[in-house]
Amino acid sequence: MRTLILALGNELMKDDGVGLKVGRVLEKKGYNVLEVGTDIFMLSGHYKGEERLIIIDAILSDELKPGEIIHLTGEEVFEKLKAEIRSAHFMGAIDGLKLLMAMDERLAKAEVHFIGIVAKEIDLGTDLSEDVGKALPKAIEIVEGLCKG
Repeated sequence: MRTLILALGNELMKDDGVGLKVGRVLEKKGYNVLEVGTDIFMLSGHYKGEERLIIIDAILSDELKPGEIIHLTGEEVFEKLKAEIRSAHFMGAIDGLKLLMAMDERLAKAEVHFIGIVAKEIDLGTDLSEDVGKALPKAIEIVEGLCKG
């Protein structure tokens, strides 16, 4: 199954850059990665009908600890993120993805996964907090497992 990995985030805002950092490691390993930063609409110009879409981003949560990772699939991505967890981008990326799916039937049929890493610090700076930095290997392992499965 062809897979496109979307790396989201802002690397100038500490932990918000974790999606980009995971994406860069995966790209070096040969995976199909698109760095969209905070602009999910870049997907429309680069999507080539991949059957699986994996989104990696920082999230904010009052219930989960910094560095914890969530993995949502299918409708869960839209339902749970909306209800329980705040994206570091105020849900703009997920709302944008819903709009793109409404406009492209191929994208609407894609298997969607969301890998969220709970951020500790979203503030000016380029370094990840220790908790989030320690989560990188596990996030990479989850994505690689999805790509092999």
